[in-house]
Amino acid sequence: MASTQKSGLQFSINNIQDYIMNKGLLGAIRNWIAMRKQRKEAEEISFHFSQFLTPVIANSDFKQDLSSKLRHDVYCEELHYEDCRDDGLESDEFDAYSKHALIQHIKSRTYAGTVRVISPESDKQLLPIEKHCLDSVLDHEYLPSNFPREDICEISRLAVPSAFRRRASDKFVGAATGTINEFIDSDKELRCFPFIAVGLYFSAAALCLKLGKKHAYMMMEPKLAKSMSYVGIKFEQIGPVIEYHGQRAPYYINRDMLFANLSKDFTFMLENIRKSLYAQTL
Repeated sequence: MASTQKSGLQFSINNIQDYIMNKGLLGAIRNWIAMRKQRKEAEEISFHFSQFLTPVIANSDFKQDLSSKLRHDVYCEELHYEDCRDDGLESDEFDAYSKHALIQHIKSRTYAGTVRVISPESDKQLLPIEKHCLDSVLDHEYLPSNFPREDICEISRLAVPSAFRRRASDKFVGAATGTINEFIDSDKELRCFPFIAVGLYFSAAALCLKLGKKHAYMMMEPKLAKSMSYVGIKFEQIGPVIEYHGQRAPYYINRDMLFANLSKDFTFMLENIRKSLYAQTL
């Protein structure tokens, strides 16, 4: 009897072990631990981001030229999406009715990224998605023409210099806009750099809210949209991937969608950026 019970118990243990291995529960546990570790790191970065990096509205010709210079470095010289300009400044027709933001590295005062919000004021002022990619918007519920012109905008020309796109584990090199090695004194600071793109999207979101915009569009790579979803920014893809400065798809977001899935920690980061930008003049 005891032998039978022992045999049955051993059979159950073996079954449980097989189940765990076959169903991949060990892998799921490892993934959960990894996610917890990533979340803890994200919490720290969202808290410390404002210690090292700050958003700046490009509210002067000088700052707008800095934004255009960063765009030229990335879009013209590095990615070759646009032709290089003699003046080293990348610009287009949409800049005339856009607001620009920068992210500045506080210690070095070097600029680590830029983004713009295109804000049309009349039917003659089109969004890039309307002029170049309207056929790619297959979900007609989200067509820009469905909304008042003063309520729509487009986020575009997000650019982060290659030096600031390096991982914390990479050897950091001087940025083209100025050597900053001497100003980097902690791994904590380096770990914030991969989140500059998030900071730029938050800066754009803050600008949209400051401008009273209700509907925002973007043409971006699906992998970037997926990366943004990890911090809780859930964009709605409204059309297929097309060739437009690389493989990009049309996306849509509004205020409710922005805050619906944003984690507590990144809400804290967004609010810090929002407060900083709201204190600045457009």
